[in-house]
Amino acid sequence: MRVAKFGGGCLRDASDFLRVAEIIKQDQAEGVVVVVSAVFGVTDMLYNGARYALNSEASIPQTMRNIRTRHLDIIEAGVHNPVIMVQVKRLIEERLQKLERLLYGVAYIGELTESVRVLVLSQGERLAAVILAHVLQASGIDSEVLETDCIGLLTDNVFDGASANLSRARYNIQRQVTPLITSNATPVITGFFGCNEAGQTTTFGRNGSDYSAAVIACALDARVLDIWKDVNGFMTADPKIIEHAIPIELLSYSEAAELSYFGAKILHPRTVEPLRDSNIEINIRNIRSPDGPRTVIWPRGQAERDVIKSIACNSGISVLKIHGAGVGFKPGIIGEIGKTLSLVNINIFSVITSQTCINLLLDSRDSLMSRDALLPLVGGVIGEIDVRDDLALIAVVGEGLLTTRGLAARVFSAVAESGVNVEMFSAGASDVAYYFIVKREDMEPAIQAVHRSFFESKATT
Repeated sequence: MRVAKFGGGCLRDASDFLRVAEIIKQDQAEGVVVVVSAVFGVTDMLYNGARYALNSEASIPQTMRNIRTRHLDIIEAGVHNPVIMVQVKRLIEERLQKLERLLYGVAYIGELTESVRVLVLSQGERLAAVILAHVLQASGIDSEVLETDCIGLLTDNVFDGASANLSRARYNIQRQVTPLITSNATPVITGFFGCNEAGQTTTFGRNGSDYSAAVIACALDARVLDIWKDVNGFMTADPKIIEHAIPIELLSYSEAAELSYFGAKILHPRTVEPLRDSNIEINIRNIRSPDGPRTVIWPRGQAERDVIKSIACNSGISVLKIHGAGVGFKPGIIGEIGKTLSLVNINIFSVITSQTCINLLLDSRDSLMSRDALLPLVGGVIGEIDVRDDLALIAVVGEGLLTTRGLAARVFSAVAESGVNVEMFSAGASDVAYYFIVKREDMEPAIQAVHRSFFESKATT
């Protein structure tokens, strides 16, 4: 049995929904469970709609018109059975009415709580799942919609960026989904969200449908998890930066996780977490080219001759520099900093320390909030806090990276020869990755230099 997750980039219009139906038909003999994201762009429409409703209820009719039109256009062109079309329109209208009530509730109360915000955002997946299930039915495939908060994909109590309770979710999902598979029906399950013990909707963060699909694949002991995108998979670098970037055929779980964490947008960084103890194969496949190149991700990888598989980058980081004469030796100081930032829901990408400075790598959107949150700690051991917003992170990833002699020297020689200065460097936290920090303006020249050193001969053959 395989789990097939279809991202928003695969669900732009009716032709995409029909293309998905053809793919599912081909996998029916093996058995397939479908996990679906929202229609392309709809999550942004919901996010903005909730924000606009908070300011003025006058915005709500236009928000609803836009979302209704988007989904009805897909139904009109994608569901060719008139009876099924009536059914799906009725179900979509029921969900749209619930969304409208939520938005008016936000406007009347004048408050957008986290619990309400994620409930609004989850409506995109709910709408898409209903449409896809009926497109499948109109194509002759028996299917049923399952919403993850209704079937018990349980999480912790974090509303945005939740973690699944794998043992409880496994039991609930098997109980709800296995009978459908046994009866040869195709479950169409909402991605992106689950629920806490109180039954409140929680989400796995932006693009979190990859993670929820992995939880479902693990729960059902699937053989394969197909993650369908509108790209061919991982590349040796971002093709926007490296014109001749090379497709990667095989990665390990660890390599894929590190690449995603450090900036590659192909896969949600937490996707492999639920699968660590499994032997489930992950395929990154292109909806526009189903039989074309793909990246296969296995639990265990292998080192290649040149070791480095790919170069990832993130230009959206900042470095928060916490200065003090003895911060490197003060017991508990890093714990106190981490606790302070966690209270305002800020994630620290990485920490680089010296005796006189603790450097925190953060999302650039969180830098000023982080500095403000830590200002009360200034005095005593912490003397000053400042922010560097002109930096970018570059990560090199590959099995055997830390144990291959001379590899780091080769990377930094290439960077130095391009005239780029490395501001910070960190290795050892992962067996398959290390990263360095450069000025943002130097990011692309540095990546191009490393790519030339390791991949130029491959790219020209």
